[in-house]
Amino acid sequence: MNDKLNERFYETRLSSVVEYIHDHLDDDLDLNRLAEIACLSPYHWHRIYHAFYGETAAATVRRLRLHRAANELVRSASPLDTIGQRAGYSSVQAFSRAFQASYRMPPAQFRNEGGAALWRPVSPESARPGGEAMHPVEIRTHAPFTVAAVEHRGPYMNIGQSFETVSHWLARRGRLDNEARWLGIYFDDPDAVAESDLRSQACVELAQPRGIEFEAPVSRVEVAGGDFAVLTHVGPYAQLCFAYQWLYGEWLPHSGRETGDAPVHEVYLNDPRETPPTELVTEIWLPVKPRP
Repeated sequence: MNDKLNERFYETRLSSVVEYIHDHLDDDLDLNRLAEIACLSPYHWHRIYHAFYGETAAATVRRLRLHRAANELVRSASPLDTIGQRAGYSSVQAFSRAFQASYRMPPAQFRNEGGAALWRPVSPESARPGGEAMHPVEIRTHAPFTVAAVEHRGPYMNIGQSFETVSHWLARRGRLDNEARWLGIYFDDPDAVAESDLRSQACVELAQPRGIEFEAPVSRVEVAGGDFAVLTHVGPYAQLCFAYQWLYGEWLPHSGRETGDAPVHEVYLNDPRETPPTELVTEIWLPVKPRP
């Protein structure tokens, strides 16, 4: 068995574990059970997982649960103890310690000032000389490009499983480029559409799309080119909702532009498995055109 086949063997086994974790975050995710799903020895599988993903399976579970908790903190009024218990912590104190270790502030502070306060409306007094707003937006022109995409239906914060699916699909075919851009395409406004009906696509850009035979659940998608207003956000994904509010509510009305006829997409510049939530870099690409 050559190196490529060996790598695909383990990619296939471990991808089933990742899918199971995403689908069973509220369950007691026993490591021996995960070993059974991977069809690997319980004595060794966790070391293989760590080598492939750069984090242990337990760290993956903890990261995904805290990621969900951060979203619940900014988008719901659920009590801290309820959110903490769902994240797997028996007390508010334990939840607060774990959350602060990852997000650099306790959950109550994150709820009150970790998001909305960073994206408050920009007043004329807060503008910089030359008219540059407190949250600068760069206009970029991009040519059309091709991506491998997996459809996701449901809360946008749960799109991670679709990213795992498309990356494993490409890896098994030897077409996953380490320099490729990872992006999410988002079709609906989460404040106007029920969470269960939200439509999105998890995508990986393809430098050489020729010769790839696509099959479900992965499809070939052409991303439209043109002019884009690009806002760079640094911080947890849960805070992106406030960046969107500022981009649409504050920047766009004063920009002299209107939105183009294509969905918004996000480009992810670092890996959440290797990067603290406070250091995640996300670009929001909003298609725009001159206002008549």
